[in-house]
Amino acid sequence: MFRILAVNPGSTSTKTALFEDEKCLWEQVLRHSDAELARAGDWAGQADLRRQALLAELHQKGVDPAGLSALVVRGGLLKPLPAGVYYVDEEIYRDLLECRFGRHASNLGSIIAYPLARELGIPAYTVDPVTVDEFEDVARYSGLKGIPRLSMSHALNMKAVARQAAKRLGKTYAELNLVIVHLGGGISVSAHRRGRMIDVNNANNEGPFSLERCGTLPALGLINLCFKAGASEEEMAALVTSRGGIYSYLGTRDFQEVERRIFAGDEEARLVVEAMVYQVGKEVGAMATVLYGAVDRIVLTGGMAHSAYLIGLIKPRVSFIAPVEVIPGEEELAALAAGALRVLRGEEEPLIYGEF
Repeated sequence: MFRILAVNPGSTSTKTALFEDEKCLWEQVLRHSDAELARAGDWAGQADLRRQALLAELHQKGVDPAGLSALVVRGGLLKPLPAGVYYVDEEIYRDLLECRFGRHASNLGSIIAYPLARELGIPAYTVDPVTVDEFEDVARYSGLKGIPRLSMSHALNMKAVARQAAKRLGKTYAELNLVIVHLGGGISVSAHRRGRMIDVNNANNEGPFSLERCGTLPALGLINLCFKAGASEEEMAALVTSRGGIYSYLGTRDFQEVERRIFAGDEEARLVVEAMVYQVGKEVGAMATVLYGAVDRIVLTGGMAHSAYLIGLIKPRVSFIAPVEVIPGEEELAALAAGALRVLRGEEEPLIYGEF
């Protein structure tokens, strides 16, 4: 039996769960106040704060860290990588500590885990980070030299539900062609061919608009807005990644609130959601062409996939392509633990970051 501690840091919280093999014994969200984070200071200080909070939680629950088989953490902004389970080593630790490829709260996972794993004498892993890149060369061309399309997505959840869908069909992930749609704060639509995610929209700057992201925008209109607004690069980036989408039209990021408005007769809310669904459908169709139309399943996942109303709008637009399966939610801690467990059982070889 393997005991695995999974850790997923957010901007003001650290989600953690303890697993015995596939069974989750408990799950906890550790909250960090703005004042605590400010006192902690830099990235290393924040990681230490969260590490101490994690150890305190283990102590409170009567868990001896020395009895853990492994730590597994959400992957941060790393260099482009094939999917898989990676050892958290010195190179990963340094790249995330120095924010070499970008700054994001998920970077903190490996910064928390690396010193702790060394102290305990156990391995630390990260699974399918957001920078998973299995693109074919043709997928990298954007249409303007110097601006390549980059693979950045909800890879952890999409890879996990791909395996679930395959299991339900009595097949392996490597035997199937899938289009997977992650419906969350950002929307990722991906094409999976025989176990590889060969294309996906980067939800930060292309694809369907979502709760708070703009998705693909008319290029000249965006250029005009940049010059007219006189905004900084940081302000424009925030506009398209956190103040766009449904939020820009309706002033809320709460999809349940949007549904309440629709059911109360709000015509604008209805049209905005139908427009988002329209764009999701177009992106699913595009990914079906990546797979030459040979699609075994379309899988809808992510937080918004809990909405029967939303799923009821999406299915009629795409079910002519392939049967649609709904696996709602973002079971990231379970997906992390499952990846570590595959390695501990010898079912999958762990990868070395420096080899890519």
